[in-house]
Amino acid sequence: MNKSAWLLLTSALATGLLGANMLSHGLVTVSFIASGIFATAWILAVIIGRRFKFDPVLR
Repeated sequence: MNKSAWLLLTSALATGLLGANMLSHGLVTVSFIASGIFATAWILAVIIGRRFKFDPVLR
């Protein structure tokens, strides 16, 4: 994984854990929404960051 994917993964985990430890219902909702956004961005970063190798010689 590239550095941006690691950053998004740790951000998603941190906001998820923060939301699990909150007492206010409004802040829990905002934290879980942010965690979902970071997780979605992480998935996109992993997909975009992959390099597909193409072998032009058919065997």
